[in-house]
Amino acid sequence: MVPITYYLLLAAALFCMGMFGVLVRRNALVVFMCVELMLNAANLTFLSFARMRGDSIGHVSAFFVIAVAAAEAAIGLAIVIAVFRSRGSVLVEDIRTMKH
Repeated sequence: MVPITYYLLLAAALFCMGMFGVLVRRNALVVFMCVELMLNAANLTFLSFARMRGDSIGHVSAFFVIAVAAAEAAIGLAIVIAVFRSRGSVLVEDIRTMKH
């Protein structure tokens, strides 16, 4: 049996990679993929603690995170497609200029 610390270290590494991608990347689609990576790291944490405790609360939490991630992806992709149609680019700097 694999100890829980390995799962938590993997989740921390995935979360850090996702956070680095959100902070560094300029393409909105890549930023969305990095957010999904961070949400999957949270899911891995929930599931590892659920396995350690032997209950289903972590599974329910992971299910809700998956639902939120699906909604975020649908809405985010719709926004990115709308921005691409109007501006011809999906760079984050172009999206920031929408407030003017």
